[in-house]
Amino acid sequence: MAKRSEQDRIELVYGTLDMLILRTLRWGPTHGHGIAKSIERMSEDALKVEHGSLYPALQRLQQEGWITAEWGVSKNNQRAKYYQLTESGRRKLRAETSRWERFVRAISGVLKPAESEKTS
Repeated sequence: MAKRSEQDRIELVYGTLDMLILRTLRWGPTHGHGIAKSIERMSEDALKVEHGSLYPALQRLQQEGWITAEWGVSKNNQRAKYYQLTESGRRKLRAETSRWERFVRAISGVLKPAESEKTS
């Protein structure tokens, strides 16, 4: 997979970072850098999560009770804070995913040419 240039990257829509973090944590506890790299990898490098956005979002998710955090040791033997999804976070993820899917369908409906436009 080729790396995307900075100009090919997509800006995150406001409010989507929380959902992407929660989704990433469905696979188990992960440290902040791992969360950012997972989002980049899953988006084929279209999305880049800056640490200046990631850590405030993690703090906010923790305050909401959607994730928990505890210190551990990373694979490269560094001390790191590992974040884990709570049951409340799983419920929030389901709700946000449903809301996002409705949003995408609505936008797609507007962008999709109507049958009358195709014949014009």
